Amino acid sequence: MILSMENISKIYNGKTVLDNVSLTIEDNDRIGLVGINGCGKSTLLKIITGREEYETQPEPNVPHLAITRGSTVGFLEQNSGLDRSSKVMDEMMSVFSDLLSVQEELRRLEEEMSRPEVHENEEHFKEISAEYDRKTAFFEANEGYLISVKIKTVLNGMGFPPETYDRVISTLSGGEKTRLAMAKLLLENPRLLILDEPTNHLDFDTIMWLEDYLAGYKGALLIVSHDRYFLDKLCTSICEIERTRLRRWKGNYTKFTELKAADTDRRMKEYEAQQAEIAKLQDFVDRNIVRATTSAMAKSRVKKLEAMEILEKPVTYEKKAKIRFEYDYEPPLDVLTVKNIDITAGDKLLAENISFAVRRGDKIGIVGPNGIGKSTLLKIIQKKIRSPRGVVEWNKNVKISYFDQENSQLDFNKAVIDEIHDRRRGMTDEQVRSLLGLVKFTGENVFKQVGVISGGERAKLCFAIMMLERGNVLILDEPTNHLDIDAKEVLEEALAKFEGTVILVSHDRYLLSRICDRIFEITPGQLHEFNGGFEEYLDDKRARKLAEQEALTEQKQQKAKEEAEKKNAAAYRSKEQRAKDAKRRNRIKELEKLIGELEAKMAAVQEEMTSPEAAADYVLMNEKCAEYENLKQQSAELSDEWLLLCEEDEE
Repeated sequence: MILSMENISKIYNGKTVLDNVSLTIEDNDRIGLVGINGCGKSTLLKIITGREEYETQPEPNVPHLAITRGSTVGFLEQNSGLDRSSKVMDEMMSVFSDLLSVQEELRRLEEEMSRPEVHENEEHFKEISAEYDRKTAFFEANEGYLISVKIKTVLNGMGFPPETYDRVISTLSGGEKTRLAMAKLLLENPRLLILDEPTNHLDFDTIMWLEDYLAGYKGALLIVSHDRYFLDKLCTSICEIERTRLRRWKGNYTKFTELKAADTDRRMKEYEAQQAEIAKLQDFVDRNIVRATTSAMAKSRVKKLEAMEILEKPVTYEKKAKIRFEYDYEPPLDVLTVKNIDITAGDKLLAENISFAVRRGDKIGIVGPNGIGKSTLLKIIQKKIRSPRGVVEWNKNVKISYFDQENSQLDFNKAVIDEIHDRRRGMTDEQVRSLLGLVKFTGENVFKQVGVISGGERAKLCFAIMMLERGNVLILDEPTNHLDIDAKEVLEEALAKFEGTVILVSHDRYLLSRICDRIFEITPGQLHEFNGGFEEYLDDKRARKLAEQEALTEQKQQKAKEEAEKKNAAAYRSKEQRAKDAKRRNRIKELEKLIGELEAKMAAVQEEMTSPEAAADYVLMNEKCAEYENLKQQSAELSDEWLLLCEEDEE
């Protein structure tokens, strides 16, 4: 066990934020912490990390919080633990300062043992040798020889290539500093790693790398995130803070939503049944308590009421918005043809010679890094801006409804109700209010100016306009940017039920995974079309990346072999040295065989993971994922040993 807390409460200005919260964190726990904004998630993290004090309480609710001796807790905060005057690589090396000191001491001892006069004093030489052996054992046990490999792996994964290693931290952007702080925290490898919105400021590739890295993390994870896909990939239990209480659910985020919905429905039925029974008993008591003939029966029911354990009404929030996209006529089978267009930003060419076709019912997700031209592509296909060349052809009977992430279709000086009236003059106030009510605009809120409502409310107003337009092709640019989780789920449900064509740009992987059956990835210079869902696209992307890494590793191995052979041929070797070299070469061959066998097993497990049986069996899929990660870890360890042996050959 790493952490145990019981009866932890917190009160701010007379308001209870946390009420007798209890939580246990074991080794290798993967916990997602969720709840509406302001529910107390950040407060709980601050209490765990000692940044906030909890309330003292008398028996029987005496609070208790204990972290197992020797357990380290790492907490990601923006710019935390960074020396602004330090260079990127120096800051990462500082994590291993103790090991580096040991390494310096080993170099000193080696120099001392090489001095002839030391060998003349046998007792002194034995002492130095013993000290050298102890420090070497400590250095090896703590993977001191892998410091450089670890740092470069994490920095590269977090988006810091070698050319950034000498940059001074004070020159980095805010997002870069946050990523660097996370890199440092990962290298510190605390037994309990706490991450608060870790996917902020990260692009697709970095998030995918972080997911893979954390999947193999040897400590426990406690993650606060609005990224539902991230929680799904990593978490095996979800802790929800709701109305000051914490409750833990088994499974990832999707499983949590299913279990909670079923539990709330069950408890509501039990509550309603009890309320009906209470009303029935009370009615009998009211009518019969004063009658001599029935007074005894009424009193027995009073006792029953008094003995009854009253159930609390389950927490239910206000009714969600209702979004439903419909259209009046079907478009033809072939909806859109795009031939040889270019995407440009001013004079800069972002991607060229793009061609694709869209058919009726397609649900296409467009992905790629920021600034690559995704939004521009949406505007080009709608002919809002022109491509320098190429053709965009829409078929007949196509009606487009467009969601612009900048809300440019709205007049910020108008009232909300007028945005609808001005688009459909024949609608009565009652009809307009009814439409706006579907997206939670009620009462006097309909008279607010568009410019003063929140980003989420503006997004919902745009959805109301899209419902009014009844387009058979929906084009959406980052529709979930300003939505809370409830609103996202409503939009996802509406898009999933929509029978027309959807083309959307989004960084919301949960939305992409649920909605899209085709993925367009824009990379510098080109567009890659993938005819499959988002999960299949990610699997394909990982496979391509793995193949590239394997090819690069093979090149490095071949080069290392050639250089080692040259050095071996030119250098003089003593009989003892030749024996050591032979042993090293045999181990290298053995490692190459073992690595090859592990890669074959990994490929077989990957194939099993893509089978229909695994896709339909959550437990089997988890087992296969765990098996794959174990094989991957074994392969990485053997590869590290192989590289070390090859480097020794070069010396």
